[in-house]
Amino acid sequence: MNAEERERHVRKLFPVVFRIAHRVARICRVPDEDDLVGDGALGLVRALDTYDANRGVTLDRYARHVILGAMLNGLRRKDPISERARRRVREGDRLQAASEARGLMLSPQQLEEALPGITRARAQVERGLPLSLDAPLPSGARMHIDWSNDPAQLYESSVRERAVNSALDCLSARQREIVVRHYFADTPLRTISQTMAVTPQRVSQLHCAALHRMRAAVTGELS
Repeated sequence: MNAEERERHVRKLFPVVFRIAHRVARICRVPDEDDLVGDGALGLVRALDTYDANRGVTLDRYARHVILGAMLNGLRRKDPISERARRRVREGDRLQAASEARGLMLSPQQLEEALPGITRARAQVERGLPLSLDAPLPSGARMHIDWSNDPAQLYESSVRERAVNSALDCLSARQREIVVRHYFADTPLRTISQTMAVTPQRVSQLHCAALHRMRAAVTGELS
């Protein structure tokens, strides 16, 4: 194949690279097709360099096969899970399915004896797979969700803050001092009593009265 023929085939088959990349991106849920196109372009060049018409396969069909293989190899290179581990897990799934079809249930130990390394391979797959909303969590796993920016949570927090500030305004000066120092500065009531030069019992009375008055204000029962 001379340079002119090679250039002509590249121009003819390059749109195939984009079509295959789009299909692979959709099936494999790849957000960016650029890397797929790049790997596919290299696959196209490789196909043109290695094509042998004597094998009885058309150039178009052979190029499609090599382009797809180049894209899948590119995805595998980025996969945190090795192909060996994935293959081992598939073998384990097939063995378990065949055993269950015969009415047998293999224990983890029996499965490990039949397929050495299957336990380690499954652990690698579980660690490397992203969380799916359709699949159950792995055994013992816990889901940690950050609700700090949730609009409903922010609104409720703002409402509570306004209610507390409004309730504080309903307290006497001494009651307000006790509540603010105890709940906002983490000061023990005994320490507050010493600072205010009153007995701990009196601080406790003022504290209880303040909470009752604030609770009434928050619930709208303050007269």
